[in-house]
Amino acid sequence: MNDLTGDETLPPASSSVVCLPPPDTKRWVPRRKAAVVDAVRSGVIGLEEACRRYQLSEGEFLSWEREIATHGLAGLRITRLQLYRDVPRRSQHPATASQDNDGGHHRS
Repeated sequence: MNDLTGDETLPPASSSVVCLPPPDTKRWVPRRKAAVVDAVRSGVIGLEEACRRYQLSEGEFLSWEREIATHGLAGLRITRLQLYRDVPRRSQHPATASQDNDGGHHRS
């Protein structure tokens, strides 16, 4: 059964109703990520099934879970690009670094 947003409503594992995003979800807003995490935590859907259904790696799912635990729903607003920007860059080769320092021009 689907609701008006296209999300799928599954029978509850407990007394609450769980709405999961459709399997072909392309835009992962925080609410949808949280719904998948909640469904796995409550046993409505297994981790392997969630990863297969949404084409997620286990690491990506676990990062959602970790962000919820650390920062709440707001933690899920971080995009992959922002995560990669936080990774330190590899050090440059000395020859390349010297070219960058003088704007690529060689001084005589």
